[in-house]
Amino acid sequence: MQALPFALLATIFYLGAASWQGLALSRRVPQRPLLVRGVGLLALVCHTLTITALIRDTGELTLGLSSSAVLASAVIAALLLAVSLIKPVLNASVGLFPLAAVTLLLAVGLPSPTHDTDLTPGIAFHIVSSALAFSLFAIATVQAVLLAVQNQALRHHHTRGIVQALPPLTTMERVLFELIWAGMILLTAAIVSGFLFLDNLFAQHLAHKTILSLGAWVIFSVLLAGHHWLGWRGLRAVRWTLGGSILLLLAYFGSKFALEVVFQST
Repeated sequence: MQALPFALLATIFYLGAASWQGLALSRRVPQRPLLVRGVGLLALVCHTLTITALIRDTGELTLGLSSSAVLASAVIAALLLAVSLIKPVLNASVGLFPLAAVTLLLAVGLPSPTHDTDLTPGIAFHIVSSALAFSLFAIATVQAVLLAVQNQALRHHHTRGIVQALPPLTTMERVLFELIWAGMILLTAAIVSGFLFLDNLFAQHLAHKTILSLGAWVIFSVLLAGHHWLGWRGLRAVRWTLGGSILLLLAYFGSKFALEVVFQST
């Protein structure tokens, strides 16, 4: 089974769904959440088939940069579609669906080195909780960007366009902090399980991931405490969310990028 045709189909579906939602945000087309979810689900099915084809081609699931990214983007897309059924987060597809398309094209176009992994139940729990935490914070990041755009527009008394298409500001903020709370629970589980089930989280190849993940945990903890006790919201919440998400991104993919792209090209 060839991975490329499925990757191309998924890319078309992802970009189609993201484009419609983007046009809906600019109020050029009506909101069609069922359409966006349906096309997004088709993209996710093709995304899954691409991963299956890649596994069949290589005979195993590798853990290089491109394969890790394509797996993470699949989890993000699936979680976004699921959460959108109960929370108004579908607008995040404008940023996350194109990102998923890019990871698919990279996965079929770039070789991914193999890493030996002894997948015990404890390590599997650590990987799953880490992936879900990263996915929730990815959705929260786009939610924070949209919140910043909405906040700035309202400050300048711009009440048309994207402001009319987004939920009320209080709803946007509430959903953002709900995503952060859920992400923090999973990130805490990932960190604790890492200490319990991995041999040494501060070994040379894991030290930066551990430190950056703990740094992100601290940032999000401070943000949640500031929101609860000091009423932090608006652009301050956006800045802290983006800061924590950047640390997580570096923790999850920074070393892989450095080892497989930077040092391989020198």
